[in-house]
This record gives sequence, structure tokens and C-alpha cells, in this order.
Amino acid sequence: MDLDEVFKSTIVASHLCNESKNPNCVESFPKIDLQNDPKIAPLYLSFNFFWKYCPLSILAIDLSNNSLSSNFPIDVLQCTQIQALDMSHNNLFGDVPIESFSPLTNLTLLNLSYNHFSESKISDIPFFKRFNSSSFLYSGLLPDGKRPDFLPQMLRPKHRFTPAMLKAATNGFSKKNLMGKSESVDIYQGTLRDGADVKIEIYRGERHPTLIEECKILVQLCHKNLVNVLGWCNNRRLKAIVTEWMEGENLEMWLMGSDITPWCHRLRILMGVVDGMCYLEEWPEVGYDLRTSSILLSNNLEPRISRFKIRDQSSSRSRKMYKFGVLLLEMLVNRRPEEEFKRGEAGFIEYIRMHYPADLQKVIDQKMELTQNTFDQAKQAIGLGLMCTDASSNQQVSLGQVFDIMSRAYQSCRVLASHNHERLHSERGKGHRRMQSR
Repeated sequence: MDLDEVFKSTIVASHLCNESKNPNCVESFPKIDLQNDPKIAPLYLSFNFFWKYCPLSILAIDLSNNSLSSNFPIDVLQCTQIQALDMSHNNLFGDVPIESFSPLTNLTLLNLSYNHFSESKISDIPFFKRFNSSSFLYSGLLPDGKRPDFLPQMLRPKHRFTPAMLKAATNGFSKKNLMGKSESVDIYQGTLRDGADVKIEIYRGERHPTLIEECKILVQLCHKNLVNVLGWCNNRRLKAIVTEWMEGENLEMWLMGSDITPWCHRLRILMGVVDGMCYLEEWPEVGYDLRTSSILLSNNLEPRISRFKIRDQSSSRSRKMYKFGVLLLEMLVNRRPEEEFKRGEAGFIEYIRMHYPADLQKVIDQKMELTQNTFDQAKQAIGLGLMCTDASSNQQVSLGQVFDIMSRAYQSCRVLASHNHERLHSERGKGHRRMQSR
């Protein structure tokens, strides 16, 4: 054993534990969480000696959304005890080291989606049969024997679909695949060659002259909190946009449901939205819609911004912050501004200001079931929402400030939830021991 490497590995583990925001780095190190951190992630991947002596306490590794552009980082697979691995939303290419996955017998969650691996059929490999097609969306890996498209991937122009490909994906544009219809757009659900479900919007007439040019910008966006635009069809007979298909419901439906929706869950959704907004700061020409009906939720409550507008004159930074403020308030109050207030958003904001801060119990959504600690957090969040929507202020809060405030609140909420879980577990253990002593 190389003691020098072990020592360096221990130092790196300490830094990485803190970087991943594990709650107690002295006693445990359960997760490497470097998602959405493209400056730091490649650095840690370069420390071969760390992965060689990977701490056995690590059960999950998340390196998603880092724009990693390389072959598969095979050193990560030396952590053979892990239960979850997320490498999605990167630019990884080349062959996936299929044989190196075999020792990962505890792996139950795998996400290699949204990469550029060499096309490979993995349906005959026993190890990968435990995962469904959602683990390999748009990755180049083929988890089952889907029908081929009309052009092999290596010969197909990137992001361009032909009418024949869309016809094959929708079973001949069948009525069963038709999900919606308006005056100028037909919306189909389709299935591509690699098993990925997609939404296909087919446009009729000449009402969307800039459609394809906008698509050429949107296909470059790649973030886990944005609905991915996969490509377009620009044929004389057919114009279409192809995006990923999202199962589940939108945020408005989730809020209006009858189930308990805790503050911590809402905070997690808001953090995802803020992450997506921070990413889009790099694309000032891309505007977006933050209405609850336009934010889609995955089955694990990961939010996706779904509606975009290129070079929208009304999408200034101050306007984006105002829209986020309205979203934040709506998440806490669970009232629909346009439907329930005569003056729309202005009336909605005025209604909350009337009750802030003394009478917030009258306006906060009771389905959050707040404790005293989480009520204080929700109160601070409402204050933040009112700051974002205050047009009279000369110094509107910045997105960076919002990110810092929301991050601290979310980490605090996770710690509270962890302590409550540990206390409940301890109380149950004491009760069990008392029963045994009887």
C-alpha cells in the first residue's frame, strides 16, 4: 500500500466531503455531490489516487450537469460499493466501459442520459437489464431493440429529424399518439430509436417564421432543470420541434393537489428553478416563462422550465427577478394570481403585503404543515419574494443573492429533516427495547 497516496486521498476526501455539503464530515461521508459545478468536478476526477482508495462510506456519486468533455471517467467505478451514480447532462463520448460496471453489484440508480457515447446496444448485457430506458436517454446507448430510424446516428445531421423519422416515431402520426391540438400546432408523443419518449410539435401554416432559427439556439441548452430541445424538422411539407417527453404533472397541478406538500419539498423545487435560472444567465438572449403551469415536475420532483422565447424584449433581468418573486409567493400561498384576484399579480402581491409580517398564518398554505423553525424559514422566503416584486425599490435583489439565500435555507431544511428522522428512529429504538425488557 502506498502510504503517500493514502495520505493524499484522506486530504482530498476531507475537502470533497465539505464541497459535497455532507452534514457531518467527521463521522460519515455518504455522498459525492458535485452536480452543476463544472470548475470543481474535473479537478476531483483527476485525483486518481482518491478513487483508488475510495471511502467505503460513499453510497452515491452525482457528477451531473458539468459539461464534462472526455471519455467515461472510469476511475469513478472503483467505488464498487455505491448504490447511485449520476453522470447525466455532460458531453462524455467514446465507448462506455461496460465490463467495468460488473463489480457494482449494489448499484440501483444509474443515469447516463444526455451524453454522446458511441452507439451501443446494451439490451443483451445482464448488468444493464436492471435499469429502464430512462437511465440512457439521448446517450447513444440502446437499452432495448427499438426500431431503427431511417439514418444511422453517425450519418444523421445533429439535431435534424426527417418527416420519415417522425412518422416512424409516432406510428404514422396515429390518433393514439396525438396528445393535443390547436389552431396551428399538433402535439404528438413519440418514441425514438433509443427508446426515448419525445414530444413532437408540428406547426401548420407560416405563423412561425423564426421557429427553426430559435431551435438552433435552444438545442445548445443543456441543464437538468430545463426541458431539453432535441432538434427540429424543417421540411417543405412539415415543420416540427422535438423535445423530451416529461411524465408527471406541472407545478400548478402539484400545488393544487389534495396531498400534503411539505415546505422542504417546495424549497427543493425552488432551488431547482433557481439553478436553471443561473444557468440561463449565460444565455442572455433566451427568455423563459416562470408560471407554475410552465414548470414541469419529474417523478422525483425535479423541476424543468419548459417554455422559452428567443430575444424577448420583455425578458430583462429585473423582469425575470419579478417573475421569480411571484413564483416564490405563489409556492408559499398557493393562490393563483390571475384567476383569484381582480387585479391579477398586482392584487395578489398587495394581498400578501397586507398580511406581512404579522398575519402570515392567514395566507400561508396550510398543506405545508410548518413547524416553528420551518415557519420562520417560510416567513423569510415571503420577505424575499416581496423584495423581488418591489418595483419601487432602486436596488432590486440579484439572482446571486437569491441563490445564496435559497441555498442556505435548503441546507438548513435538510439538516432539520435529518435531525427529526434521527430523533424518530431513536425514539422507536427505545420503545422497542422497552417492549423487549417486558
